[in-house]
Amino acid sequence: MKRIGLIGTGHIAAPIVRLLASKGRDIYVTERNAQVSSALQAELGISVAPPQDVIDVSDIVFLCLRPQVAADILTPLTFRADQQIVSVMAAVPQSQLLTLCAPVSDFVQTIPLGFLQTGGCPLAAYGNDRLLTELFEPENPVVKVADEAALNAHFAICAMVPGFLDLMATGAEWLADQTGDKDKAEFYITQLMSGFLATMHKGQAGQLAAERDALATDGTLSLQMTDTLQSEGAHDALRAALTAIGKRLET
Repeated sequence: MKRIGLIGTGHIAAPIVRLLASKGRDIYVTERNAQVSSALQAELGISVAPPQDVIDVSDIVFLCLRPQVAADILTPLTFRADQQIVSVMAAVPQSQLLTLCAPVSDFVQTIPLGFLQTGGCPLAAYGNDRLLTELFEPENPVVKVADEAALNAHFAICAMVPGFLDLMATGAEWLADQTGDKDKAEFYITQLMSGFLATMHKGQAGQLAAERDALATDGTLSLQMTDTLQSEGAHDALRAALTAIGKRLET
């Protein structure tokens, strides 16, 4: 079984480590971030070492660094031609990865979120998607994309998650103002949304609109909600945010 190393041990790396450790993988992580790496070592018994030592013992190397520090950290390091690279760094193109990780030529770029650890996280994959399938399916579905522009578009869509949570938080605040119970309000709206999405059919274009239209029929409160969101510019604001994030990823 291939040994796996992670360069950068933080919010994204931790759930990756926990899932792969549960599959019996041999894992090595860097000391950066020391608090997270030491906690993972105590919890799972994984090895913690300096970046070059992690690379030297690993067959598969995950790059989990903040994009703005990637070049500074990776440039002094030495990789091997037989290694495979999984990059979870936004806005670090494959052309740059080929330089930073030379002579490696086997790459895949992807976008994991924290719930990957428990399954159900779709992984957009540009590059060697078979490697991601080997590591993360069947718990997390791999979605192959055609090019880096498509990958960046998926990165932008991932930013909808905190945006959606932000709207839910506003809804929970409104419900708490009406009921006087903040805990129950937040539980209700969280359970309402997660329960509905969990039972919804997925994987077919148009299903979201079909589910919306099944609820938002003539004269309903649901239609009043969707009409108001349209007329007040919520959808225009979403498109503007996604476009701005997409342009930011391009540069």
